[in-house]
Formats: sequence, structure tokens, C-alpha cells
Amino acid sequence: MQDQENPYLKGQVLLIDKPLEWSSFQVVNKLRWLIRKEYKIKKIKVGHAGTLDPLASGLLIICTGKETKNISTYQAQEKEYTGTITLGGTTPSYDLETEIDQTFSLDQLTEELIKETTAQFTGEIQQKPPIFSAIKKDGKRLYELARAGETTEIEARTVTVNEFEITRIELPEVDFRISCSKGTYIRSIAHDFGAALNNGGHLSSLRRTAIGNYRVENAMSIESFEKLVKADAQE
Repeated sequence: MQDQENPYLKGQVLLIDKPLEWSSFQVVNKLRWLIRKEYKIKKIKVGHAGTLDPLASGLLIICTGKETKNISTYQAQEKEYTGTITLGGTTPSYDLETEIDQTFSLDQLTEELIKETTAQFTGEIQQKPPIFSAIKKDGKRLYELARAGETTEIEARTVTVNEFEITRIELPEVDFRISCSKGTYIRSIAHDFGAALNNGGHLSSLRRTAIGNYRVENAMSIESFEKLVKADAQE
């Protein structure tokens, strides 16, 4: 197949169900390598429209070729997540990347209180990103500074949470569904939610289920994409 006929160079939007423990960057690299290998092309642009942490799974929009020019359009769309907040303990990273550093009794927590507290986190809210995040400060990623033991003052930012629904309570675990704007850190919501309950909380699982009208149910695994690109390249 000639380069000018290559559908990936022309531009494709790929919906990938990112597995746990893969970084978004690793997924992009894998897909780029597969396309280059199967179509025998030297260079192709491939990028993702919104990072997912390695400890999260779910929908990753991947753009190839000329479609990479539209990445910002996909990034700007509303996101939907499901996951679990574990109450009774905090971690420095606000998730399971780091160990629990403080514990709290669950005795005062009720189902009513937990559900009522979600109201504090809907609409426009002020949120500080986790210190273990990829945001840059003075040319360095915050997580690099955090892992080096450096303390960093992070400015709060305005984000919008359109829906925050509690779907299961089985303490210490609380399952949720959240729809929110670009730039919202669900880890920060988990941490701040615990604090609002006069308790502690951290994110123990996360799955991105939608970006705009794109849903994870329509996404393919990396293995499925590998089979698809091999079959297409041989036609």
C-alpha cells in the first residue's frame, strides 16, 4: 500500500480500552510501532487526547496522521469515570501509587452523610492537582519533584463536575460515577471528599467510561488493534 493511501497517515480516530499498568505514552508508542511495522512506513504522527494514569483503565482516544491536528477538540470534551474511593486512609499520591500515611475511624460515617457530601463537589469547584501529577512547574513534572522529596506549592484551579453519583457503599469502599470537565483530577476529588467527611480518602480504582459521545464499550483492546492493523495491511 502506498503511503498516500494509508488510512492512518490520512488520519484515524482510534478508541482504545487502556489496560491497567500501561501509561498513555506506552499505548501511543505501541500503536505507532504496529502501524509503522505493518505498513512499512518510516514516520507517522500518533497522539492521545487526554492522559490516563497507569493505575486507571478505560477509554483512550488515539489520533493518527492528519487527525492529530484535532486532538485539542477531543481533549476539551466532557469525561465520565467510574471507580472506587476507599475511606479511612490517605496516601501522598491520593491513589494506590504510594502507601497509606494516615488512618481514620469509620465509625462516624453514614450512608446519608456520604451521599449528601457529594453536593460539595458538583458544579464549579476549586481543586488542587495531586503533587504526584504530570503538571510541570519550573520545567519539571510535579511527580518528579514529589518522588525526590521536594515540597511544592500547587495553585488551585477551577474545574466543573456535572454529576457525582454514589453507586455503592460498602465501607471502607464507596463506588461512584463522575462526569466532569477537562483537567479534573479524580484523585483530588477522592482525597478532598475524604477530608470533607472529616475523614480520609484515596482513589483505589478508576475507569474512564466516556469522552464526549465516545464510549469505552465501543473501544478495542491493544491486542484487537494489533490483529486489525495486520489484517488491513495485508489487503
